[in-house]
Amino acid sequence: MRSSHKSRTLKRMAQEISIGRGKTGSLAYSLDDVAIVPSRRTRDPRDVSVSWQLDANYFSIPIIGAPMDSVMSPKTAILLGKLGGLGVLDLEGIWTRYENPEPLLDEISHLNPEESTARMQEIYSKPIRRDLITERLHEIRDAGVPVAGALSPGRTKEFYRTVLDAGVDMFVIRGTTVSAEHVSTSAEPLNLKRFIYELDVPVIVGGTASYQAALHLMRTGAAGVLVGFGGGAASTTRITLGIQPPMATAIADVAAARRDYMDESGGRYVHVIADGGLGTSGSIIKAFALGADGVMLGTALARAQEAPGRGMHWGPEAHHATLPHGKRVNVGTAGSLKQILFGPSHHADGKTNIVGALKRAMASTGYNDLKSFQRCDVVLSRYHPGEF
Repeated sequence: MRSSHKSRTLKRMAQEISIGRGKTGSLAYSLDDVAIVPSRRTRDPRDVSVSWQLDANYFSIPIIGAPMDSVMSPKTAILLGKLGGLGVLDLEGIWTRYENPEPLLDEISHLNPEESTARMQEIYSKPIRRDLITERLHEIRDAGVPVAGALSPGRTKEFYRTVLDAGVDMFVIRGTTVSAEHVSTSAEPLNLKRFIYELDVPVIVGGTASYQAALHLMRTGAAGVLVGFGGGAASTTRITLGIQPPMATAIADVAAARRDYMDESGGRYVHVIADGGLGTSGSIIKAFALGADGVMLGTALARAQEAPGRGMHWGPEAHHATLPHGKRVNVGTAGSLKQILFGPSHHADGKTNIVGALKRAMASTGYNDLKSFQRCDVVLSRYHPGEF
């Protein structure tokens, strides 16, 4: 155990580089920096399985729709569920503030870029209604698909009982940065460990991007941990806050935390879910190769004809009341949701037939399920100054 820990420590130390005399930093990689290497064995893509199980819930595809108003409405959550994935509704979004949000969604999609943030802040200033939370979740439940809703850490204590009473199969606590040890002198913070322990549904929590933070989140009892800070193309977190998770390194680090937590807990497995920077099939595939069990998609699904954003994409960060750190972006339309997931694809741009691309990559490297695919070889495909 000690030698294994020492080996991992030395590997992490080897990635430290000097920024200047008074500061060192870890060398980290984005998904664009790595590539998958085929092995000696290949398989028929028809023999490959991409199914996964999260707690007691089985899914035929490892894809979760991000809780963003441009991506998930009750209707698209139902559609994604019928296609084998999981749609997560943002319970602080437009669907729980307005009886009929369709005119407002249409307005947001046509806003002048210079006016969009201020107008969206105004639209999202309307109070959240508990009756609409219940109504939207019941709509998804009545369609016979798994039900999942998301709240931010700051709103969880206020609305979680309404969510549970409405009936969910999964509860998501999602924020830009979520920790197991939030400190506040102005309000009682959410005690994740106690909160998750008292719930009788699996909880997915995040985002996080480091080994230590992920390990702490796993110790709260979470069923899954989100890696990354969401947003992807619609996020300006790096510009506004100076925060950016290099996703390849983040996924690999959190996957290592999953392994070590299994040893620590006597075999309890926590799912690693990549969230952010996954706009094309190639990025999605590499996320699995680096250790992800599932992916939470925003941009990729916002391109669906059925998406409520109408070709525009934004997240909660874009209408933050005091410090917006996201934006509304035009991602266009690539096809129906079914075509985006299963094809056929008519362009070689990685925007359609995501599941088909994943199966082909797994077959080309000789793996027949997602868990074994996490062992595939990857290489660095870009030279970084100072690396050698």
